Amino acid sequence: VQLQAYGGGLVQAGGSLRLSCAASGRTFSSYVMGWFRQAPGKEREFVAAITWSGDSTYYADRVKGRFTISTENAKNTGYLQMNSLKPEDTAVYYCATTTTRPYGVAIATPSAYPYWGQGTQVTVSS
Repeated sequence: VQLQAYGGGLVQAGGSLRLSCAASGRTFSSYVMGWFRQAPGKEREFVAAITWSGDSTYYADRVKGRFTISTENAKNTGYLQMNSLKPEDTAVYYCATTTTRPYGVAIATPSAYPYWGQGTQVTVSS
């Protein structure tokens, strides 16, 4: 499975961005798509995840109510709509996928995802 993330950019605080993650390869066997982010000097952290069927979604507390994760299976593409952006949301955002379903806290763990996109930079100015 290959992933390509795009849609990042520079936005003012309070603004919005939509990230996209295009999947190719054995996408029919993929189960969960996740978004993670990594700020300079910090560890990669979980943002949100969704089953490719769209029936289950998961969010980190710090983005709940502001970010929305979704999928469009016909296009093998996942999205992360980010609203009310804050300077602390500044990071490189990565999409990832796995062919097995992580359970419990594993869904928020980077090591549970063997396939990763290249990352897209999101910068939120104050």
